[in-house]
Amino acid sequence: MRTIGKCIVFVGLTGLAACRGAGSRTEDKGSREETSRVPVRIEYAKNFSIREQGRHIRLLTIQNAGNRHASAYRYALLDNEARTDSVPEGYEPLRVPMQRMVCMTTLQLASFIALNATDCISGITSTRHLFNERMQQQLRSGQTAQIGIEGNFDHETIIAIAPQLILISPSKRGGYDVLAESGLPLMPHLGYQEPTPLGQAEWIKLAGVLTGHEAEATAFFDSVATRYQHLAERVKALPEEEPRPTVMSGDMKGGHWYATGGRSHLARIFRDAGARYFMEDNEDAGGVNLDFETVYAQGSDAEFWRISNSFDGNFSYEALAGQDSRFRDFRAFRERKVIYCNMALTPFYESFPVRPDLLLSDFVAIFHPALLPGYEPSYYSLMKK
Repeated sequence: MRTIGKCIVFVGLTGLAACRGAGSRTEDKGSREETSRVPVRIEYAKNFSIREQGRHIRLLTIQNAGNRHASAYRYALLDNEARTDSVPEGYEPLRVPMQRMVCMTTLQLASFIALNATDCISGITSTRHLFNERMQQQLRSGQTAQIGIEGNFDHETIIAIAPQLILISPSKRGGYDVLAESGLPLMPHLGYQEPTPLGQAEWIKLAGVLTGHEAEATAFFDSVATRYQHLAERVKALPEEEPRPTVMSGDMKGGHWYATGGRSHLARIFRDAGARYFMEDNEDAGGVNLDFETVYAQGSDAEFWRISNSFDGNFSYEALAGQDSRFRDFRAFRERKVIYCNMALTPFYESFPVRPDLLLSDFVAIFHPALLPGYEPSYYSLMKK
């Protein structure tokens, strides 16, 4: 399996200048801003927007576009030359580029890893799915601190970090009220709620603006989008007689089957990869909990079954059947077409949010292998035993 570390070099492979690392933070901020500030155009993301307000202020709005009752969060991102009295009413002023931020999830961290900007991350929560060596070194050296988990934050550590911004996940509210009461600036990160994979990936542009890496973020995203669209068009051009297999997704957790909805970015990737999702008629963009009977009725005849977990050892069909003997009845189990990713061995969470082109390639190679002969998977492959 190809290592994701090689994939992150993707920025360099596109001919971009190397991203600025930790050592470059001692550069003159004014010269860095002058060379890196570029107009930021949002094309796919629905849950945030950025617009220029003169030469020194950008206005950022974050709101879940799929929920008309959702609150809108507005920020004025000020460079070093901006005056605070120029901030429009209703916008919270924040100075950029930032040097000290907190990420609550590995999904948020993915953008900073891709931009080689992890030195801006002073605090993170869980390290369960963290593989990046640079972040591991920052944790060992104390440059980045663990701040606990939602509902059980180490407030003394957070205060000591003195973060300029804390990125939060609104669906996980534990402890956020206390953080807000302390006066620390909070910003919701809704990339995981984007309905399309390129929409989620485009949140790297927000990370670029926050850290002064706008140009790198735009170039990185444009290259990913080009690769994704090119492959999706190749799939779309397949002859009508080429079969479009059905794929089911998820597994049992706590007595319920957890899957992603029919309007989720994963369902969109399945469609772009030339497959039909077993919950095609579902209107949910996020996760859904189903009972086994519903899953059996809708997915037992699906040709493929996608599973991900963190398994200690070699996951196998026997291990899968050991979780629930009824799994043996699924067609994908009988025909040995389970698509699997072991999160304990693959840096999936810290990469896939900004690399949907790799995720799409994995599924295309499985559903339509003739399009990608000799392909080496990044995350998912057919389970062999």
